[in-house]
Amino acid sequence: MNTSTIHSEDLLTLLKKYWGFEAFRPVQLDIIESVLAKKDTLALLPTGGGKSICFQLPALFQDGMCLVISPLIALMKDQVHNLVKRKIPAASVHSGMSSREVDLTLEKCMKGEFKFLYLSPERLTTEIFRARLPQMKINLLAVDEAHCISQWGYDFRPPYLQIAEVRAVMPDIPVLALTASATEDVCVDIMEKLSFKSANLIRKSFERKNLSYSVLFEEDKFGRLVKMLDKVGGTAIVYVRNRRKTKELVQFLLQNKVSATEYHAGLSAIDRSKRQEDWIHNRVRVIVCTNAFGMGIDKPDVRLVVHWDSPDNIESYFQEAGRAGRDEKKSFAVLMFSNAEITELKAREGEQFPDLNFVKNVYEKAGTFCRIAEGAGEKESFNFDLNAFIKTYDLKAIPTLQSLRILEQNGYISFSQSVHLPSRIMIVVGKEQLYRFEVIHPEHEQLLKAILRTYGGVFDYFVPIREEDLANALGTTYIEVINHLRFLQSSNLLQYEERNENPQLFFLTPRLKPAALEFDMGLQTRRREKFRHRLDAMLQYMTDHTHCRSEMLLHYFGEHNTNRCGICDVCLRRNKLEVSDVEFENIVSNFKSLLSESILNSNEILSHFRGVNEDKLLHTLRWLIDQNMIIENESHQYKWR
Repeated sequence: MNTSTIHSEDLLTLLKKYWGFEAFRPVQLDIIESVLAKKDTLALLPTGGGKSICFQLPALFQDGMCLVISPLIALMKDQVHNLVKRKIPAASVHSGMSSREVDLTLEKCMKGEFKFLYLSPERLTTEIFRARLPQMKINLLAVDEAHCISQWGYDFRPPYLQIAEVRAVMPDIPVLALTASATEDVCVDIMEKLSFKSANLIRKSFERKNLSYSVLFEEDKFGRLVKMLDKVGGTAIVYVRNRRKTKELVQFLLQNKVSATEYHAGLSAIDRSKRQEDWIHNRVRVIVCTNAFGMGIDKPDVRLVVHWDSPDNIESYFQEAGRAGRDEKKSFAVLMFSNAEITELKAREGEQFPDLNFVKNVYEKAGTFCRIAEGAGEKESFNFDLNAFIKTYDLKAIPTLQSLRILEQNGYISFSQSVHLPSRIMIVVGKEQLYRFEVIHPEHEQLLKAILRTYGGVFDYFVPIREEDLANALGTTYIEVINHLRFLQSSNLLQYEERNENPQLFFLTPRLKPAALEFDMGLQTRRREKFRHRLDAMLQYMTDHTHCRSEMLLHYFGEHNTNRCGICDVCLRRNKLEVSDVEFENIVSNFKSLLSESILNSNEILSHFRGVNEDKLLHTLRWLIDQNMIIENESHQYKWR
């Protein structure tokens, strides 16, 4: 399609044809037009802001294929599935796939058979991809979760740094970087690391006018959760920090006649999928989960998101809380904490940055666990059951996981924690040869006919299958179907890649001796400082009782021209004071200055103010006492806490 003259009507026609929407969301059209004008673009959109359309639509508008870099295998698979459902040819290449499957997929990309190729970042460095890239007709490079390229972001992934090298192969192709959680300094870093020709940031405000944020100091979380669920109808998400708590909370909710299920990375992929589907289709009201849940979930009618445990950064909290109210109806995001948790949160810094000798020990044991000889394993992916690894070597879970992340940040490995690859098949012979095979081997005819009836495109590319469905259709067993498929593969009739539910450990370099590992100590120190900064911001958000929650979040992400939301816990209490924002800020500032240095009674306090309504002063004083910001002693004297 000719892009020299771009008409928004043409873009709207594509939007209606493939997505069924009548109009673009705010700034989507601006982003799409920027990309079609061949401008490098950084799109900053909140969770649920419609990021994928911003690269999928301009890619469809042009000849060629869009290369999408994404670190999330589950999200990749969901997007490929949704594109294929819309009759748009798409494929993905990531950890856990066989070399044969990768090779066939890339060959089809070279022939122009796909409009989208989703690629995990560690695959950028492989020879098989680098050799084929120049022969692909790329029309757009889309970088999802672009904050992963910044060393100062909360989720830095070194393979993202290879993207700039890939750009050198196709210098005239624009890049669209997308993220839902980047601070001002991270945005600058993204554009620099991706070699933007000129700075070009398009952002939608992160303000969520329908979402009421609250922070509750609460020792009886169980009781408060039931009260919230009684008061707020509709579906809910409860985030907890560990798997044990998911089970405990679900049992408690079921005992209180609230339908609930748990979700975490320790469940089988089939089990996770069923629980997710039950919740999405409202067969279960509450899903209690770790942060393994949520990426790519598009459920618009979530009315309540509760954080039972606090994340250690605002970015994660904002993304998870933002899963409430995507339909723009009134919804609630609630964070609960106690004094003990404040202490525990402050201690997380030590867990996040284990001793480097421990990190080296984890690396050595990981190589042994994967049975890799020294000097081998480069650019290879290995099944890596983290729980089994921890148990085998009697390691502590959190320091071990963080050690893997430090090894990843220093360019030695890439670790994908949650991977579910369904079984895939591709018939590699023509239809005539297939027919002759059926005549000679009639015992396999029924299965082959069932495959052809059920799975379209099986002659052209690897198609996901479910052996259970084939077994049910044929009135046989799951094991029998697998045995048939293995025989068909050994007969060179089809390629059969069996289901893989294991996390993947991808070695970016040959396995080294632990003593040969080198770490950028300057980088480690700066990352630790950045972690402390993010943790302090989270603690400030939790313990601040005078500023609007929405404004605090917006200010963190660089939006400063904001107004009070009027619906968070702080604003609701403030609204009762009948004091303007300017008056309130002035009074609080003066109270803090006065009572930080002296202990005064109410008359002494009032004597320091001139021209301010006495009722407003006393109401604000009482409010600050209620928020535990001012202490009142037995003599009715007051001191700033």
